[in-house]
Amino acid sequence: MLTLALSTLRARKGTFAGAFVALLFAAALVTACGALLETGLRGTIPTERYAGTPVLVTADQELHWTKEKKGKTKEKSKPLTERAWAKADPALVKRLAAVPGVRAVVPELTFPAHVMTDKGPLAKGASWGHAWESARLTPFALRDGRAPKEADEVVADAGSGLRTGAKVTVQSTGAPSVYEVVGIAAPPGRAALARQSTLFFSTEQARRLAGHPGQVSALGLLTAPGATVSEVRAGALLAVSDTPSLKVRSGDERGPVEFIDADKARVSLISLGGAMGGTSLLVALLVVAGTFALSIQQRARELALLRAVGATPRQLRRVVGREALVVGLLAGPPGAVAGLFLARWMHGRFVAVGALPDTLELTVSAFPPLAAVLATLLAAWGAARVSARGPARMRPTEGLAAAALGSGRTPAGRVVAGVLAAVGYVVLVVVLSGLETDAAATPVTFLSVIVAAAAIALLGPSLARVATWVTGGIARRLSPASGFLAAQNTRADARRVAAVVTPLSLAVAMASTILFTQTTSSHAAGEQAASGTRASYVLAASGPGVPAAAARAVRERVPGTTVTEVVPTTVRVGQDKFAAQGVSSPGLPRTLDPEVTAGTLAAMDDGTVALSDLAARTRHARVGDRVTVTLGDGVEKDLTVTAVYARGLGFGDLLLPHRMVAAHVDRPLSSSVLVAGAPNRSALTAALRDFPTVRVLDRTAVAAARRTQEGAQAQVKYIAMGLVIAFTAIAVVNTLVMATSARRREFALLRMIGTTRRQLRAMLRWETLTITLLAVVLGAAVAGATLTAFSLGMTGAPTPYAPLVPGLAVIATAVLLAFVSTALPARAAQRSGTGAPTEAG
Repeated sequence: MLTLALSTLRARKGTFAGAFVALLFAAALVTACGALLETGLRGTIPTERYAGTPVLVTADQELHWTKEKKGKTKEKSKPLTERAWAKADPALVKRLAAVPGVRAVVPELTFPAHVMTDKGPLAKGASWGHAWESARLTPFALRDGRAPKEADEVVADAGSGLRTGAKVTVQSTGAPSVYEVVGIAAPPGRAALARQSTLFFSTEQARRLAGHPGQVSALGLLTAPGATVSEVRAGALLAVSDTPSLKVRSGDERGPVEFIDADKARVSLISLGGAMGGTSLLVALLVVAGTFALSIQQRARELALLRAVGATPRQLRRVVGREALVVGLLAGPPGAVAGLFLARWMHGRFVAVGALPDTLELTVSAFPPLAAVLATLLAAWGAARVSARGPARMRPTEGLAAAALGSGRTPAGRVVAGVLAAVGYVVLVVVLSGLETDAAATPVTFLSVIVAAAAIALLGPSLARVATWVTGGIARRLSPASGFLAAQNTRADARRVAAVVTPLSLAVAMASTILFTQTTSSHAAGEQAASGTRASYVLAASGPGVPAAAARAVRERVPGTTVTEVVPTTVRVGQDKFAAQGVSSPGLPRTLDPEVTAGTLAAMDDGTVALSDLAARTRHARVGDRVTVTLGDGVEKDLTVTAVYARGLGFGDLLLPHRMVAAHVDRPLSSSVLVAGAPNRSALTAALRDFPTVRVLDRTAVAAARRTQEGAQAQVKYIAMGLVIAFTAIAVVNTLVMATSARRREFALLRMIGTTRRQLRAMLRWETLTITLLAVVLGAAVAGATLTAFSLGMTGAPTPYAPLVPGLAVIATAVLLAFVSTALPARAAQRSGTGAPTEAG
């Protein structure tokens, strides 16, 4: 059987080339998704700041809870979204210092600190402030000058380009202040840390700027000569055993504590990689199955001859399966290698658009490529075996007749499976219409499209006959000869039409869904934010944020204004995670209108919270109820619900007191400040003369900034799912080329009975037009139904936002792919098929 399979492969290289291409790209896509998923699961976060500190004691950076299911209790945990601070108990420090092998216990404070210029921060990227006493954690050593002693003195890293004696403006957690650079420091052998800029302050000033009295971000344990890390770690674990909120970390455990953003990104990457990987695998299976089905269909005559000369159905399935395994072995390994390069490119793009921090390095192991090769082999073998079942079960005479005349009906089993897939799609759409969060809706959205594509693939022959009946009459009237030939061909070979329609309709549906789910949610959020913002002007900063002193200056210098400071964050209510905003409450209804449906925002104070309709329904909360909110750093607050509002997409699901939120986030400066009642922009600009990096934006500028930010966020989804679209487009081209190239014998017969080349090309154009129209209509119908359900769930309105130009671009691309992929191989097939039919076939 293997010898026969190899002989067939050598004799029909062109037939199997399409299957090879499909499997090659499928392996690459699955490998890339697997590498991203593995990075999220166990990607390394190398340490920089704590490179010279073998052991760290920090607060627990995860939120824990217990979950009971079927009588079993499970411990669950999720990473906190902000840095958790540890209480620096003198007794604890004393116990740690007494651990054998500990040379010193060094308290660490970490807070944002940027050297500012008129154009914004001097350093691009993260910039953190620390107390000089913690410089030895890296260690940093002075290269020039001295340590800071006074409140207005700093030591800068050598990579900043600053010089001793320079006067600089530093924006930290409060108002910008002028400091004198009294020293320049650097770690051993380098000018600065690679992924962050560093400023050192005096101990007292650092404690004031950190804003966490009596707390530290970490306690570093420096080991004495001869002491081992394992011994010190064991002693430290014993010293903190009575304080479960503290964790002892060493080795690779230090990186996630230093780079909190990278640790959070791992969770996001797991979700993204899992969703993208699952979607990619399902698309790959669908494409590979369609490719092998077309390949088997083109070899129907050959398989029927094998049955005629005595091959049993089992032997036929075995030879086809082994052919597929050989093709899979040839395509899988190079595709998997290409997938590793693809994963690295995707990781780089995610970092470039800000979706991932560069501190989360791509993890590459042998597992994703091996899994991709195995998946490719299984997909090829399974698709080939399933596709060969029909020819194998036919009697030899029936098989020869079917190969010569084509099968005029679709098997009942295929129709039943197609109907079930269509019903499954309807069920998924109904489920989707009730999902109100992006995390829940996104996987169901793309699964719906794939299930719909499976239904189209199974019911394709029947759909093709209906489409031919509709378009055939038009074609015959406009072009009697070529239109007649096109109608007869598509009607007689409906399976070939279905094999081409499936990937093309999938490409249209997938591209439209990816584009317009993003535009629908972002448009709804933008509309809500624009409608609910009553402020005439918004203050924004080119640096780390708008300081409270700038908002205070507007209040004091521009009479009659109402100023609302806004700090974004993420919180949990129970185990549910919500986007939230901290807002200053005096005069809040003058600047913000989130469309309150119950209660009032005027009653907001330090002990209250306002919930969106979604959050209120999720937590079964009403006005006057008490809810426990877990802030980003893990601190719990019991708050009273003072209002419920409708515009959760535009303003987040919780509105919290500004001062409370600012005290529990890593970056406490306001992301924006809303100003109502200002006479004009000039008055605000004059009031902000002491804050050169703070800009005054009108409503038009705010809307433009929001669109820019949404565009950057959308790039993540476009990059991730765009590869699936690219793979589907390749499958479209591949399938069309296979379907057209295999028609040399047919073209030769038509030429022999007097059909001119011009008539042949016109016939192909009509055929392609029929196929394209069917694919576009089906793809658009699937996308339309899916997007309507998505919009109903996410926005409450069954009207997705689908701009005309991108929609036309999707359709135009599909049409271009179809016509180019048909015209070029058709010309080649006609040139090679000008001889006798037996020679051409």
